[in-house]
Amino acid sequence: MSEPWDYKRAGLDLGTYAETIAGLQPLLARTHDPRVLRPPFPPRKGGKGVGGFASLFDLNPDGRYRDPVLVTCTDGVGSKLKVAALAGKFDTVGIDLVAMSVNDLVCTGGEPLVFLDYLAMPADDTALSLALVKGISDGCVEAGCSLVGGETAILPDFYRPGDFDLAGFAAGVVERDRIIDGRAIRAGDAVIGLASSGLHSNGYTLVRKVVFEAAGLGVSDHVAELGKTVGEELLAPTRLYPKPVRAVLAATAPTAVHGLANVTGGGLPDNLARILPPGKRVTVRRGSWPEPPVFAWLRRLGNVPDAEMFRVFNMGVGFAVVCDPAAAGEVVRQFAAAGVEAWEVGAVADGEVGVEIV
Repeated sequence: MSEPWDYKRAGLDLGTYAETIAGLQPLLARTHDPRVLRPPFPPRKGGKGVGGFASLFDLNPDGRYRDPVLVTCTDGVGSKLKVAALAGKFDTVGIDLVAMSVNDLVCTGGEPLVFLDYLAMPADDTALSLALVKGISDGCVEAGCSLVGGETAILPDFYRPGDFDLAGFAAGVVERDRIIDGRAIRAGDAVIGLASSGLHSNGYTLVRKVVFEAAGLGVSDHVAELGKTVGEELLAPTRLYPKPVRAVLAATAPTAVHGLANVTGGGLPDNLARILPPGKRVTVRRGSWPEPPVFAWLRRLGNVPDAEMFRVFNMGVGFAVVCDPAAAGEVVRQFAAAGVEAWEVGAVADGEVGVEIV
């Protein structure tokens, strides 16, 4: 008689999976505020510790919102995960995962409330799962949202050993009359750039080709002009902008900020163009902010054309604010007070929709 089949033999060890899920609970709980409603029964001893089938969140417990509108976003980390695997360092890409969604969400003026994750791998790896979700938990704490659930998918037939993937989902709220969507942008407005933390999570397919294939470097190689190893530079987590952006919105006149843009794939040209109304264009003045050395390093290593650098990478500006020119100086000061370096990098004019780097 042949050996009997069970789930473990097929590739999924339910015992290990239960241990992993139980270990994740504290990482979720540390992000919760009183609006997260607890399940009616605590996890049973020896059980999965999963809780209920869905999370519950009290959207308006104290009447803080007058006319709330739901804001939703989803994103992933992309091939930056390949760098994490090469370096064997998995505790920061979860921060990237949170940032990629909540930085989009705050572009509406909204407040991120909850976050959920999706993790897929070929075999249950408790240490890997805990490291990844630790980063997600850290990101949620920094963004001010609650990690309320997720899914761990064990798919031995879909992924090779060592592969994994992450996706994230954020939901938030904005008052209907405080939605920022770019329609108020007008000629003469100032464009404020907020400092990035480096590459963030964009362009890593090009980065990996240039660094690992063309230049033949490894993640542990030290780069003198960067003052760190390749892995340290490439795994620097994406900066989270929700708290500083919302602090500045609260400290300035309600009509001062006309547009917000998360500078992700497509760089400044594509992402600023997304919020411009018909008949408006932006000129960005190169040299009005300091470009982090990682970009000059990549340009040199791969002989990457300048236009391509600006089309793929944030070039040191990870988020942009379009505001009334009279408020520009105050907006820059407010961001400095919130811990984010900012510069006036451009202006809006009449013309065909687009962004020019000069």
